[in-house]
Amino acid sequence: MTTPTDALSPGLTFRLASEADLATLTGLYDGAARWMRGSGIDQWAPGEKDTAHFRLRIEEGEVWLALTSDGRAAGAYELWWRDEPAWGVRPPEAGYVHRLMTDRTLAPAGTGRALLAHAEQRIAAAGRALSRLDFKASSPGLRAYYERAGYAVAGEQPFKEGGGSNYAVVLMEKRLG
Repeated sequence: MTTPTDALSPGLTFRLASEADLATLTGLYDGAARWMRGSGIDQWAPGEKDTAHFRLRIEEGEVWLALTSDGRAAGAYELWWRDEPAWGVRPPEAGYVHRLMTDRTLAPAGTGRALLAHAEQRIAAAGRALSRLDFKASSPGLRAYYERAGYAVAGEQPFKEGGGSNYAVVLMEKRLG
């Protein structure tokens, strides 16, 4: 399934990732993690998500790639339909955006927002009214980024488990429609 470029997508098209994209996804993740670390953002570590992670996400949900006009991967994101580790058991009212990542060396300006807008469109098309996401509470720059994109803080989960450790996350959501 591919979706065409629209006003929110700076020269990008979107398609669902497949098993053939596992190396691309891990490369995007590692590149984004290196950029975050270099920018003082305590969110991801290179090597933290491998092909097994992305294979599972493709099997259990949706992983979308944003492609440039010449077919290169400018970014990607995961879309989950539930997120109990961060949000607890909830009615099916939201989609959960994870691993919003761009290739900082080739992604056109606005790619992150285009990925987020695409996720929001997918969530709304599924009949859900909310887009939700979370990030480490120690990353105030991410909070500001998502607030500029229309998200509001919905709470904090002080003990999310991941990578063998517990950490606090900020929960944010945006009403769609």
